[in-house]
Amino acid sequence: MKAYLDARQGAHDPHYAMANGAQIPNREVPARIGILRAGAKAAGVTFADPRDHGLGPVAAIHTAEYIAFLRSIHARWQRMDGAGEEVIPNVHPARRTDGYPKSAVGQAGWHQADTACPIGAQTWGSAYWSAQTALSGAADVADGARAVYALCRPPGHHAFADLAGGFCFLNNSAIAAEALRARGLRPAILDVDVHHGNGTQGIFYARADVLTVSIHADPARFYPFFWGHAQERGEGPGLGANLNLPLARGTDDARFMAALSVALDRIDAFGADVVVVALGLDAHVDDPFQGLAVTTDGFRSMAAAIAGLGRPLLMVQEGGYVSDALGDNLTAFLSGVEEGAA
Repeated sequence: MKAYLDARQGAHDPHYAMANGAQIPNREVPARIGILRAGAKAAGVTFADPRDHGLGPVAAIHTAEYIAFLRSIHARWQRMDGAGEEVIPNVHPARRTDGYPKSAVGQAGWHQADTACPIGAQTWGSAYWSAQTALSGAADVADGARAVYALCRPPGHHAFADLAGGFCFLNNSAIAAEALRARGLRPAILDVDVHHGNGTQGIFYARADVLTVSIHADPARFYPFFWGHAQERGEGPGLGANLNLPLARGTDDARFMAALSVALDRIDAFGADVVVVALGLDAHVDDPFQGLAVTTDGFRSMAAAIAGLGRPLLMVQEGGYVSDALGDNLTAFLSGVEEGAA
């Protein structure tokens, strides 16, 4: 299996986040790259550098206003007296119809949903190449590849069209799906991250041409809280093209696989001819977020079932944080893809 990764994705090095009113170290660290790369190579994956597909495919998903913000905000932030080293919002609009401010502080609040997506000097470059990594995988799949892994870091599924959040800046899975759609394919996005893919849902919520499916810990008491509930089915032309399968905290392999069966049936009913897997590995029982209780063998079974659909797969890395099991979980998943497709 071929894979993509660009060294510039490691330059983004966020220091802080907030949890329960306390400042904590940010968990989306560059060290994830080395662990995931080793795990992929253990599954027999061959890495290549991504190609630069330009800004157009990114701008097909994200607004020009938001892209301009991401490219310029850190430099503007540093010109303020007493500014911190990272762009972290402290005020937010009540609704998206409120006025758009001119100040760096106000725009940070507009374009950053929470304190888990601090922007540093290298954030834009890393996010750009993370998106190019996904786009390179999408191009290969559109050209006939059966399965490609995109080691995208920073991740993307919490990023809306004009809003960062939850470690995410550019929505790599959405960008890849839109690129596949532009090549004449009918994509489904299957998100197996422990957190609901709220940004992905938001981007496609009123569209019927991309199916979005997410299996995740129930957001009633888990991030992202405000999205990911079962009643969210899409709106307008997209009604019925969004499926959420929230699971109780601590859900094990058997119950996760039962939800996955429902998800795969929906993908088949949609007539998808390609599947973008938003591959979070943080559903593992030992992941620091402690949301679900999937085992390493569970990831292998999950992947085999997905591959059993018989559709080409683009696996876009989302969550999965530093633990002793992280690399093994990726090895198991990618090996399961090969087994399920055999």
